Amino acid sequence: MRLKKMAAVGTAALVAVALTACGGGFEAPAEGSAETTGGAGAPEAETVFKVAFNQNADQPEAVAMTHLGERLAERTDGRYSLEVFPNETLGAQKDTVELVQAGTVDFALVAGSLLENFNPDFVALNLPYVYDSQEHQEAVLNDPEITGDLYTSIEDQNIRVLGGFSAGTRSVYNSSHPIETPEDLAGLKIRVMESDTNTRMLELMGGTGTPMGQGEVYTAIQSGVLDGAENNESIYANLKHDEVAPYYSYTKHLMIPDLLITSPEAFDSMSEEDRAVFLEELQVAFEESSELTAKVMTESQAAAEEAGAEFNEPDVAPFRDAVKPLLDEKLTTDTAKDLHDSVRAAAE
Repeated sequence: MRLKKMAAVGTAALVAVALTACGGGFEAPAEGSAETTGGAGAPEAETVFKVAFNQNADQPEAVAMTHLGERLAERTDGRYSLEVFPNETLGAQKDTVELVQAGTVDFALVAGSLLENFNPDFVALNLPYVYDSQEHQEAVLNDPEITGDLYTSIEDQNIRVLGGFSAGTRSVYNSSHPIETPEDLAGLKIRVMESDTNTRMLELMGGTGTPMGQGEVYTAIQSGVLDGAENNESIYANLKHDEVAPYYSYTKHLMIPDLLITSPEAFDSMSEEDRAVFLEELQVAFEESSELTAKVMTESQAAAEEAGAEFNEPDVAPFRDAVKPLLDEKLTTDTAKDLHDSVRAAAE
């Protein structure tokens, strides 16, 4: 019920809050990706904003942002458009945050966990099992009543968060056997994102979390340095991890959002009217990306199965219970605890 209510307030609330804030009044790129430089077909405009993205141009977020740029050019009569630079062309995610702060890059899509470096309370959006579904996550990320104060909390560091995209649900896969219980992860070295939080998460889930860059994972599993990794179906299939780790188990433990960031100066360079247009079209981009993400995950599972991968659906309750100590360890402020409670309440 709460999700339907949030969907109803959607665009109007997002535009209103963001304009007030203006003061104007999904990891390494996939192998074989086609785009290696700037975004294709960016419409001409007086000002073309650069958008940094770390994955390939066919990913749902990149497609949605490219279409947003086209609509923005049309609705602003050619004053503004967007050009998406995929495959870390403008730098790794951590670097693009700094480039946004410096004004060198106008917008960047970055993993929500990176913003914990600027306000630790962002951890409440990045913890395991905080979301029940993609729909739940998307409603939370773009509901100003829940995330508005958090998003504006780092503007004094020259970062403005405009909203978030769902990047799919991460699950465990390995080269040995299906995972049905936390005990099945015992002794397995599983690649995680390079963060202490994710290493600890995998430890609590029963395995050994091994931080490693995405580009090294295939070879590491193939050589036995790793037993597996954790990610969504798209990355699993696109990076051909199904070839070396054919057992994909839907632990559904993590949904790290991708947040769209800019600098106050870059966004406020537009008129209030054009900012409103941008935010309206951004809401459309969220919806388009959501539909594409669901489609891509289904197609990726089918492709991996055709390549010989096996998928299984374990009971996630034991895994959810196992990682509960991480909540106490990471939710260290009243603000973070309240935010986590609000996110969970939104699922009811």
